[in-house]
Amino acid sequence: MEKNPSFLFSGIHFNKKKFSNDFAKFQEKKGSDINESEEPREDSSFIESRKSKEKEGKLSVKKRKRKSVGSGETVQGFDVFKSSKSAGKSVQVNEENDEAENGPSKKKKELNRQLERDSLSRKKYNIHVSGNNVATPLQNFDELSSRFGCEPYLLRNLKELGFKEPTPIQRQAIPILLSGRDCFACAPTGSGKTLAFACPMLMKLKQASTDGIRAVILCPTRELAAQTTRECKKLAKGKKFRIKLMTKQLVGKADLSKLPCDILISTPLRLRLAIRKKKINLSRVEYLVLDESDKLFELGMLKQIDSVVKACSNPSIIQSLFSATLPDSVEELARTRMHDAVRVIIGRKNTASELIKQKLVFAGSEEGKLLALHQSFAESLNPPILIFVQSKERAKELYGELAYDKIRVDVIHSDLSQLQVGQAERGGQEKLLLFTLRQIFPFCVT
Repeated sequence: MEKNPSFLFSGIHFNKKKFSNDFAKFQEKKGSDINESEEPREDSSFIESRKSKEKEGKLSVKKRKRKSVGSGETVQGFDVFKSSKSAGKSVQVNEENDEAENGPSKKKKELNRQLERDSLSRKKYNIHVSGNNVATPLQNFDELSSRFGCEPYLLRNLKELGFKEPTPIQRQAIPILLSGRDCFACAPTGSGKTLAFACPMLMKLKQASTDGIRAVILCPTRELAAQTTRECKKLAKGKKFRIKLMTKQLVGKADLSKLPCDILISTPLRLRLAIRKKKINLSRVEYLVLDESDKLFELGMLKQIDSVVKACSNPSIIQSLFSATLPDSVEELARTRMHDAVRVIIGRKNTASELIKQKLVFAGSEEGKLLALHQSFAESLNPPILIFVQSKERAKELYGELAYDKIRVDVIHSDLSQLQVGQAERGGQEKLLLFTLRQIFPFCVT
């Protein structure tokens, strides 16, 4: 079959003149194919513009590639134009950076949580503190071992002495002193202040030593000093700590610098006398306690205390003041003598203990006082009972009146010898004891 366009129209007749334009489209033109130049101008211009846009697009892509390779920018931890190894490295670096940024924030959050827990604990036990970076209060005595590495002997002694849980002053004062901070504390009588300073003292000293006196406790009276000595020895049971009470016989010795002693307990006057005679060396003292500090300052012992503080010349010494009351004058003195001290107050400052029932009776005369006493004995008061009077003369007078009424009574005043005072103390559990104001301290158990 001949390939001719005419075969398409075989058997069909139509008017060529009428459809000449349409017929021309199907005719085969002689010669070569239609040149590109013969195409419509609009089509060629459109194709050229399209090609130019494609070229420009390719060039812009190349430029962007070059810029991105040169800058080495990363998107969300991945470098788009680097290999997988480099991308992995960048991810690791970013993770480390995140950890470095999150580390301080986590620590800060944990610190804030701990501060909140400490605040709740202090509020629960009515503890008020002032100072920077105050140590966390104790929750129980077992924390002495877990937090501070307390030796088993001390925990064992606490259990044997019947201490099950720390009192509020012990909860806060012990961690402060163990953290190496100076402290002045105010807590009611009978709240456990002796244990609050004796326990961290023994933990700090750790072992007995032959280097001389390493701790000094000052008490306002001989009786309180003797009582503190007994309590410290009970706590130190099982260790070979040498705990000494400064007595007249001890002061009379020729040289106290060679005295085998770790903890020395004394009144200010006796210790000052030994210092003035150069019989004692306190330059190695690591721990200084002023017990019942308000009474020490009230009784005109400030010069004696100053001489003791100066003699304790160790720069790393830890000083502490414990008292049932804390007058503003005592607080000011404490701040001048201490460095970065923490103040601890249990309950309200300079107020009576809520655990003590108080009653004020107006008698009108000395005879009325005696009648009120007899009435109180008949109602509810049972031995042991302590009565404090203004002077030793009044103590002797009241002693005679009560003894005449066949009341089991004894008296303690400065005219008695140490032997007589000791006998009165031993029999005091079954008697009514009379004291002058200067003898108030021996039975104020702290």
